[in-house]
Amino acid sequence: MMREIKEIHIHCSATREGQAITADTIRRWHTSAPRSWSDIGYHYIIGFQGIEFGRPLHRQPASARGHNKNAAAICYIGGLDSNGKAKDTRTERQKELLIKIIKQLKAKYPKAKIHGHRDLSPDKNKDGKIDEWEFMKMCPCFDAELEYAEYQPDGFKPKSAAAQKAVKNAKAKTD
Repeated sequence: MMREIKEIHIHCSATREGQAITADTIRRWHTSAPRSWSDIGYHYIIGFQGIEFGRPLHRQPASARGHNKNAAAICYIGGLDSNGKAKDTRTERQKELLIKIIKQLKAKYPKAKIHGHRDLSPDKNKDGKIDEWEFMKMCPCFDAELEYAEYQPDGFKPKSAAAQKAVKNAKAKTD
């Protein structure tokens, strides 16, 4: 039986720019102590050479605590600069491949919402938006809700403060 996918989570591997790792490397990280998960946490891994498959889509990911039941998880290789600081390190090819997978998932699950891992952080001050200071992690190191706005379902309400502001500004321009 296929799970219903309601969310698409975008992650980064939190590895330094240009460091070529594979799904097998991430699988080892995830299945070894201290995590000791049953498999790699992601369904799709976007490396420099192409797409690798991780955990089968019919299985829940280990993506974002409390958000896994109806999620598909995509991870791109990168996310840190040479000093280990958060940075959007995606190559043009990785950007193309991310969109390819998003389009495939959206064709099958048109109502699925797209979130960056950081957008699923707790809203500590309960103001209805996730501000940067609330991010548990910077992953995926870019605003996925904004970047993939055209693929969001009708009526999508972003979680990130930046995406909420952009939606509000865009609406003000059309009013």
